[in-house]
Amino acid sequence: MRVVVQRVRRASVGVAGGIAGEIGPGLLVLAGFEEADQPADPDWMALKLVKLRVFPDERGVMNRSVADVGGEILAVSQFTLYASARKGNRPSWGRAAPGEVSRPLFERFVTRLGEALGRPVPTGVFGADMQVALVNDGPVTICIDSRNPE
Repeated sequence: MRVVVQRVRRASVGVAGGIAGEIGPGLLVLAGFEEADQPADPDWMALKLVKLRVFPDERGVMNRSVADVGGEILAVSQFTLYASARKGNRPSWGRAAPGEVSRPLFERFVTRLGEALGRPVPTGVFGADMQVALVNDGPVTICIDSRNPE
């Protein structure tokens, strides 16, 4: 499982002209899955993100988590996180898990995020053409991979 997480002032995801999910201050999480991912991957990632200390404390040091600051999380599925541009100029999506594998993992991830955060987590619409809008705060953008936790 791979995520791109951004600290945001606000974020939303639109589908077919409407808003599917939106948040105020918190984290926008773009999440992708590969075929080798197991249920432990979204479980680990959800806890990692809720505890990730990327919000400033009273001294301006990134020392507080989204849970500490009462922030929200918006989760959006994004298979393109597993793109490979190794050959040529057209990315290959071969490493991305197909929908029948990634959908239950994404749903588990959202459930675990909500449990860890203590409130529901809005999302986009799995597999839909989505428009994501955000105001990045900082900017703070971090990539995390459950297979290579750095």
